[in-house]
Amino acid sequence: MKIDFVSDVTCPWCAIGLRALEQALDRMGDEVQVELHLQPFELNPDMPPEGEDLAHYVVRKYGSTAEELAERQVLIRQRGAEVGFDFGPRQRVWNTFDAHRLLHWAGLEGRSRELKRALLAAYHTRGENPSAHDVLLRLAGEVGLDVERARVVLASGEFAAEVRERARHWQQLGIHSVPSVIVNDRHLIQGGQPVAVFEQALREIAAERADA
Repeated sequence: MKIDFVSDVTCPWCAIGLRALEQALDRMGDEVQVELHLQPFELNPDMPPEGEDLAHYVVRKYGSTAEELAERQVLIRQRGAEVGFDFGPRQRVWNTFDAHRLLHWAGLEGRSRELKRALLAAYHTRGENPSAHDVLLRLAGEVGLDVERARVVLASGEFAAEVRERARHWQQLGIHSVPSVIVNDRHLIQGGQPVAVFEQALREIAAERADA
């Protein structure tokens, strides 16, 4: 089973969705062999380097009030707790393009999931800036990647074309919100679903494939 997980680092539902998907796969055990590919998506490709205050951002982009933001954050924390993900205070939204470039390289090194988890925790749990090169380099080292090679990637703009091509590919297929989970290039599961929803959907897809 091939699974493409399309997401952005600063998307809270992506943090919930990845954790829930991984737990669903753990429940299925050896019943199905899975190739999980992390795919880039930029919620805010035009976000400037200095980022934007979160409260201003949700008003500008979604028209949400401060009260609605607070209610949404309570829901997000609750859903995060259900899958063991801790949401801390997040004050700003940042550009994530360099994080996606580093994730692309980490995938070539077989460490993309480890780096993705580290990035999600850095931003959503500790409120760190996922566009800051010092943060990215520290996380790369923490997950066992070559820090000096990571430094070259970030300084050179390497893998920019590859990330843009993949992000454009998913947009052209109609993916405009994340997380989006595409199974075997055919089945779409949208949003940060509960573990049980992911598990049921994956079992149904696996059974359909077996019957075919």
